[in-house]
Amino acid sequence: MKKVEAVIRHFKLDDVKNALNELGIHGMTVSEVSGHGRQKGHTETYRGTEYSVDFVPKKKVEVACADDALQSVIDAILKNAQTGQIGDGKIFVSNLENTIRIRTGETGEEAL
Repeated sequence: MKKVEAVIRHFKLDDVKNALNELGIHGMTVSEVSGHGRQKGHTETYRGTEYSVDFVPKKKVEVACADDALQSVIDAILKNAQTGQIGDGKIFVSNLENTIRIRTGETGEEAL
């Protein structure tokens, strides 16, 4: 099993969610996060004063999937989160040792 964490632009969340649902991925966790990558934030002007925004608001989508579904999940996120501009985000993939459904006690892929 794998855990996929995608940090994406906030307005791309519905597109990514719908694409994952079409793949049969119905369970996901979404968090509001902020940070910066290479662009290191940006500057904005408010009432004639320029100020720096160091951390850009993003959404973080976390999904657990079976190994054989990993590439489909990655492809769906890439296709639906990409704008082609700096700040589109990142996808992180890590091994998931175990999953346990609290209600039933199911473990492994059965708990996904």
